[in-house]
Amino acid sequence: MRQQHFEAKNEAIREKFLALKKSSPERFKTRLNLSWSNWGFGRESLADSAKRLEKAGMSFIELHGNHYGPDLGYKVDETLEILGDHGLKVSGVCGMFFSDNDLSSNRAVSRQAAVDYLRRELPFTQAVGGSYLLVVPGAVGRPKPYDDVEQDRSVETLQLCAPWFTQFGVKAAIEPIRAAEVSFVHTIQDAKDYICEVNSPGVAHINGDVYHMQSEESHIGEALLAAGDMLLNLHFADSNRSALGEGSLDVATIIRTLYVIGHNQPGRYVTFEPLGPGGDPYPAMHGRPDQAELDALVFNSIRYFRDCEELVLSE
Repeated sequence: MRQQHFEAKNEAIREKFLALKKSSPERFKTRLNLSWSNWGFGRESLADSAKRLEKAGMSFIELHGNHYGPDLGYKVDETLEILGDHGLKVSGVCGMFFSDNDLSSNRAVSRQAAVDYLRRELPFTQAVGGSYLLVVPGAVGRPKPYDDVEQDRSVETLQLCAPWFTQFGVKAAIEPIRAAEVSFVHTIQDAKDYICEVNSPGVAHINGDVYHMQSEESHIGEALLAAGDMLLNLHFADSNRSALGEGSLDVATIIRTLYVIGHNQPGRYVTFEPLGPGGDPYPAMHGRPDQAELDALVFNSIRYFRDCEELVLSE
């Protein structure tokens, strides 16, 4: 029997990986930088989350972008003290965009809220040492389009804020999300087109997410190759959006692809974000956490990923 299409694509990536490993072995000395997005930990304190990540051997954390108002969210000095106590650095900040602060909204007040949110989140991201701020062009949890010009409004709104990314030295990482959760920008190509429309040096990178890519891309590895150097961060969870090893995700092919595009360099991250299935994951950030479950989630995911990485690199 001939190979299935995805198998042939997997094998093509493996051949690229092995050829590069043979011709440029120095490019494989550094391991991928792992981070964890903490907003899925719910109402757990940052200190407890940092303690867990330190125990698991993590060096980076992607912080919940929780500055929903001038009096809300992490404080810079306190955050740096907690993270410093546990040997953690900030990879970036996970920007949170829903109907109240939707860049694409047909309600001016919601677009203004998105502008105000970015005005608060960008200086915080710079102050804590984050290199990127994740941006979603439309509200998560709103899969039904407002109309046929919502992307135009989103681009227009983000263009108002785009100079701030350059001002604060923070990269905007545009995240494509599956159609079950957002109404537009679903694929890597969609994100590239959106970035082209914004047309600003501060808005030039992509935050991929393998869970969404399973639904929207014909092949995750090929989509990552297409993203290339624009890929700044990759959110990771298994096929069921749970801990790695509990689903059927082809982790090995993704790891090979990341090495082929040179993702194992400073300022590039693989960030765990296992949130569980569902159309709107945002309620997770309000939940009461079970610390034993979170411990298992973190330790099992990191161990599984590193084991896969070492197997791949030993080929």
